Amino acid sequence: MDSASTTLEPVFAFLATSLSTLESGFNKLPGSAVIQRYVKSSHQDDPGRTILELILLIFAIRTLLQSRTRADRTGKHFIQFNDKEIDELVDEWVPEPLGRPLDAKEQAELSSVPITLGPNGPKPKLASTGKTATNLATFNFTGLSGNEHIKERAVETLRKYGLGSCGPPGFYGTLDVHMNLERDIADFLGTESAILYSQGFSTISSVIPAFCKRGDIIVADRGVNFAIQKGIQISRSTVRWYDHNDLKSLEDVLESVEKERRKRKGPLTRRFIVTEGIFEKDGAMADLPKLIELKVKYKFRLILDESFSFGTVGRTGRGLTELYNVPAEKVDMLVGSVAIGLCSSGGFCAGSQTVVDHQRINGPSFVFSASMPALLSVSASEGINILRSTPSILTALQENIRAARYILDRVDCITIPSHAVSPIIHIHIRPPPTSSLHPSSAAVMTPSKPSNPTSVLPRDAGTWDWDIEAEERMLQDVVDEALGQGVMITKARRLRGQEMIEARPSIRLALSSALTKKETEKAVNIVKAALVKVLAKRR
Repeated sequence: MDSASTTLEPVFAFLATSLSTLESGFNKLPGSAVIQRYVKSSHQDDPGRTILELILLIFAIRTLLQSRTRADRTGKHFIQFNDKEIDELVDEWVPEPLGRPLDAKEQAELSSVPITLGPNGPKPKLASTGKTATNLATFNFTGLSGNEHIKERAVETLRKYGLGSCGPPGFYGTLDVHMNLERDIADFLGTESAILYSQGFSTISSVIPAFCKRGDIIVADRGVNFAIQKGIQISRSTVRWYDHNDLKSLEDVLESVEKERRKRKGPLTRRFIVTEGIFEKDGAMADLPKLIELKVKYKFRLILDESFSFGTVGRTGRGLTELYNVPAEKVDMLVGSVAIGLCSSGGFCAGSQTVVDHQRINGPSFVFSASMPALLSVSASEGINILRSTPSILTALQENIRAARYILDRVDCITIPSHAVSPIIHIHIRPPPTSSLHPSSAAVMTPSKPSNPTSVLPRDAGTWDWDIEAEERMLQDVVDEALGQGVMITKARRLRGQEMIEARPSIRLALSSALTKKETEKAVNIVKAALVKVLAKRR
């Protein structure tokens, strides 16, 4: 025993010296005293934790030191190819396409789109004929597209700032012109503040999930556009639906939500009404004063998408708040499109300072997308100045809308669901008359129960008997016939199979103040003649 201890004495002495050297060296490191206190207190409170941390440290060191790959270095599991075989494999390889090939229907849709030469505007030149056509297809409601003053300011800005912003707003993408546009929008609408988004589609689909989270309640119109549908899906909120532009149905749903909360005796969660000012799908217009009344009565917040009403209705284009003389601050989140209303790019959300600041750190599109080019911001600011100083533009637009509706409302073979002041006019094919013994007509005559608010389908969905493919073919024939007579119109494009409700096929006219009243009447009369000619064939 004594001989064994005598033999191990040099080993123990070496270990003691090494530990002493390590300890003195460790104590010289900055922050070593903090680590020692942490280890001592941790070991006192929980000795097992010290052992676990030691194991994790050893595992981390092993992971760092070992090879990055687990490849078999012997190569016994690999097939060896000679140069000839490698060349043959490379020649035979065909890359997979990024997207599936277009089918015959999609190819026909693409081929039917007219190609224009030069800049777009109220009268572009067609590549197929070399002649000019009257444009009732693109969104140039107030004629800002092609405005010479805006062009000059855009060129000046391009020379000063360059093209892209090269970064998201929260990093280094915000320029003074972006901040100027936000102030211009807020001042124009009469809100505390506004936030700018660089893409129009992602504006409302980013605003909704910025505020609405899991457990919150959204009450939405069944006729909302695809971007709103995406925003609602991303939010993962509890959704209740009300019939399209039916405020009696909205009140019933709001009341049922409140009753359900009282029955559960749950806390008052965040609750939102989501709708559009002028609906993209059919041109119908919401009753803003009634919406405000209901949201105050039932303690909801209102998210209003004015993509098609901002810059088009009201004395100076301020939208529904100006048209109905409602203070803008009564709308909690007022969303608009800079691309549509001001012929630039992107969108905005106006509201209180708190609403805007919240989006700067919670709006997905604002946080992760690059800012819009400076020249587009300046173009939008100049567009606001033009609307503010030239209200006659909006007067001319409404005159053209009235002239077009006067002609189209007298065509028997169509129906128009759009509001009388809407700058977008949707045209549906009038269904053929049916006898009272027809099952679908009997269903319409029978009083129906209220729609199920948990289902996106409305109560009359079972009576829809239109043939989407047949109607789209007829409407495309109308588009082609009108184009042959020098008028550009378009079918309303839909993402079939992706939207929550399949919208009925329609032709969508976009009126513009850049055309005179006579030019508008002439173009709409050509559209009328094309409708009568094509739809008469089915009788």
